[in-house]
Amino acid sequence: MFPLTEENKHVAQLLLSTGTCPRCIFRFCGVDFHAPYKLPYKELLNELQKFLETEKDELILEVMNPPPKKIRLQELEDSIDNLSQNGEGRISVSQDGSIASKNSNLNVCNVCLGILQEFCEKDFVKKVCQKVEASGFEFTSLVFSVSFPPQLSVREHAAWLLVKQEMGKQSLSLGRDDIVQLKEAYKWITHPLFSEELGVPIDGKSVFTRMAVMKALNKIKEEDFLKQFPCPPNSPKAVCTVLEIECAHGAVFVAGRYNKYSRNLPQTPWIIDGERKLESSVEELISDHLLAVFKAESFNFSSSGREDVDVRTLGNGRPFAIELVNPHRVHFTSQEIKELQQKINNSSNKIQVRDLQLVTREAIGHMKEGEEEKTKTYSALIWTDKAIQKKDIEFLNDIKDLKIDQKTPLRVLHRRPLAVRARVIHSMETQYVDEHHFRLRLKTQAGTYIKEFVHGDFGRTKPNIGSLMNVTADILELDVESVDVDWPPALDD
Repeated sequence: MFPLTEENKHVAQLLLSTGTCPRCIFRFCGVDFHAPYKLPYKELLNELQKFLETEKDELILEVMNPPPKKIRLQELEDSIDNLSQNGEGRISVSQDGSIASKNSNLNVCNVCLGILQEFCEKDFVKKVCQKVEASGFEFTSLVFSVSFPPQLSVREHAAWLLVKQEMGKQSLSLGRDDIVQLKEAYKWITHPLFSEELGVPIDGKSVFTRMAVMKALNKIKEEDFLKQFPCPPNSPKAVCTVLEIECAHGAVFVAGRYNKYSRNLPQTPWIIDGERKLESSVEELISDHLLAVFKAESFNFSSSGREDVDVRTLGNGRPFAIELVNPHRVHFTSQEIKELQQKINNSSNKIQVRDLQLVTREAIGHMKEGEEEKTKTYSALIWTDKAIQKKDIEFLNDIKDLKIDQKTPLRVLHRRPLAVRARVIHSMETQYVDEHHFRLRLKTQAGTYIKEFVHGDFGRTKPNIGSLMNVTADILELDVESVDVDWPPALDD
């Protein structure tokens, strides 16, 4: 059934006579169901012709025969597709319904600039799909985003004022919200075509326009607008051009736990004043392999806390996650992930990775929670200036849930705000080594600065091991023995 009614006839005739395409006529007549927009363009023109041919006045209609247009997809490195169309065409419908063709070419709509004509055709959809398929991405769904020319909003505003004025003569009204948005109509037409061509579902919330122009149009007075822009809008001589077709994949996330066995390896690249201090890092030893296998453009590394360059991470390791930006390959079997983990472990004796797996963006939140809320266990080798006996350190074993205040350490003050942080030392266990050394095993609140708790940081951490023992103490070695975050899930070897 044709979607227009007798009430729409005058508006349809007015718009068509000024150079508006059938689909835009539907939009201004408030046709808000999908089926009519999906009809082939030639069929739409024929149906509109039948609907209007009973009018006594001569109408100007577009011809769809299919036009001698040339769509050319350039295979260039900049991924720019140029589409060209030549000429204009009109046909006259006389009182008896006969058609006299003046030109065989398609008129470009004065409202949508051919968006609902040229770029809704299967040929154009196939060209875009060829670009997608040639990009080499693996995907199971598609988000289709279109940036329309800003002037479309201005042209639509002009057409709305024209129709609003004419409907006012009939004591009818037309609000801006009564018009079906161009992006919605385009979505209704093209999404099924893209989905059929690519064999994947299309995201329904994927077309966007220039909101700044819309905001300006909402503020301008009608009389001021009409002084600056023709109403109805002029008919363009050519269809708008596709400037660029870009393909990109949503980020994927890989998580795991790492052990660091070197005391000369930073977690992330160590660069001071533009100069690199060490040749590698934990981040790079892991991410370089992931970038290559996932064919990603870049990455973002995060972890549950961090250790200093001279601190080892032992036990079950430290949880980490890596965001891989714009990956071309995303489908991996569990066996392939295991092989990737083994490849990372075989590449260096400084680190080892375990529980490597694909995760969601949302799941990474579990790791970040552990940075402040969970506990961590450390083992430290401590030196004292005064000679000590075993009995001098045994009292530390009895201290439970010791509350300390830590002013931002001097060594990190250049990158952390100055503040006093309250932390808890849950338990301590000592092991005597000799009269100037002992080992201290600590279980602490996450975020505790262990080195400063030992030497005091010139009194910035209170109390500290030095003040508790009434000695000058320093830390010689530090190991992270456990990070008590139950994420990511442990995997079988």
